[in-house]
Amino acid sequence: MDTRTGGAGGQPGASGGAGAAGRNLLFLREEELRLAQDLLFFGYRDFTAGPDAILAEMGMGRAHHRVLHFLGRRPGLTVGELLSILAITKQSLSRVLTPLMQQGYVAQSPGRADRRQRLLALTPEGEALERRLFERQRETVTRAYREAGPVAVEGFRHVMRGLMGPEARKALERLGGTDRPSARAVPAQGASPGAPHAGPRPPAPKPMPGKAP
Repeated sequence: MDTRTGGAGGQPGASGGAGAAGRNLLFLREEELRLAQDLLFFGYRDFTAGPDAILAEMGMGRAHHRVLHFLGRRPGLTVGELLSILAITKQSLSRVLTPLMQQGYVAQSPGRADRRQRLLALTPEGEALERRLFERQRETVTRAYREAGPVAVEGFRHVMRGLMGPEARKALERLGGTDRPSARAVPAQGASPGAPHAGPRPPAPKPMPGKAP
């Protein structure tokens, strides 16, 4: 059977059975999979362009953005939990965390049950920076979601979840992420761009000690 036509004997109009299955597999052709790579590359490039420009002016980059993002999502993450989420070495994390702490964007405190733990959270300055970066990317995602519609958004979430390995899925679940549709996930047409961020907001971090040396 030629999957390009979707039917036995090359009949493009065949319905049901093998014909329907063939049409449903068109997206698995190599050219379609390469297109998926192109879409991921260019989508990510433009999704990160705004925050990249902001951070470049501050001498920072995407590694710093990732730390700011996840601490904004889950204040009080331990160093070990952050390492697991980012899947990087302690040395790599240290190179990113040190300037963020020195510049007053991230603070740490000892754990309550285990004083050896280091709990990380954004300072007010860090929250403001993370929010500024989020707002730039929210504009991009909101526009794309509105143009695509809820059915496409749901499909996008399933595809992105399918690209993740088991550890990434577990990390997403711990952060409260989900691929379930939400009535608030896609702002209605004409909604104000400044409307509150859809989805659960993390609790505000408790007062932290002064800036780390």
